[in-house]
Amino acid sequence: MAEREAEAAVADCLRKLAVVFADFEQRLEATPLIRKLTRGRFEIGDYHAFLINLRQQVKDGALWMSRAASNIGEDHLELRSTLMRHAVTEHRDFRLLEADFVASGGLLSDIQSAPKNVGSEALSAWMFHEASKPDPFGLLGAMFIIEGLGSIKARPWGLKVQERLALPDEAVRFLLYHGDNDAEHMKEFEEMLGMVLPDPFVAERIVVTARVTARLYALQIEEIAA
Repeated sequence: MAEREAEAAVADCLRKLAVVFADFEQRLEATPLIRKLTRGRFEIGDYHAFLINLRQQVKDGALWMSRAASNIGEDHLELRSTLMRHAVTEHRDFRLLEADFVASGGLLSDIQSAPKNVGSEALSAWMFHEASKPDPFGLLGAMFIIEGLGSIKARPWGLKVQERLALPDEAVRFLLYHGDNDAEHMKEFEEMLGMVLPDPFVAERIVVTARVTARLYALQIEEIAA
C-alpha cells in the first residue's frame, strides 16, 4: 500500500511539473535570443553572450547542490548521497563551457571576468537561499527545470548553433554533452522523488520551487542582449 501511494504521489508531482515546464518552454522561446536562434538570425556575438551569461549559473550548480546535500538530515541519507554525486559530476562543467567559448573565437579572460546579469543574480540568490534550508527537498523542482532543459533543449540548440555558425565540434561540446547526459539524470530524478514522497507539503514545495526557478531562469535568458 505504501509503495503504491508513493508511486501515485510521484506520478502526480511529475504531471504538475510537466505543466510548469511547458510554460517555461514557451517563455524561453519568446526571448529575443532564442527567437534569433530558431529563426536563423543567430550570430557569433549571440553565442558568446549566451555562454558568458550561462557560465556562472553552471558554476553555481555544483555549489548549491553540495550545500543542499549538507543540509539534508539523517532520515534521507540516500538522497544526500545522490545530490553529492551530482555535484561531483557537474562541478567542472563550467570549464567545458569556457573551452567552447575559446574554441569559437572568444577570449578566456572575457568570459571569466564578466559579471552576472540581473536574471543570473536573482537565480543564484534563490538557489543558494533554498539550499540553505533544512531538508531542502523543494530543490528537486529546480533540478527538474534545469536538467529537463538540458535533456530536451541542449542538443537541438547546440546543433542549430553549430549549423548556423559553422562551428567545429569542440566549440559546442557543452550543449551536446548535456543533451546526451541530462536525459539519464532525469531518470534518476524520478527515483529521488520517490525518496521524499508521498508528503503533500513536500510535493507542493517541489512544484512551487520549480515554478520560481523557471521564471528566474527565463529572466536570465531575457536579459541577454540579442
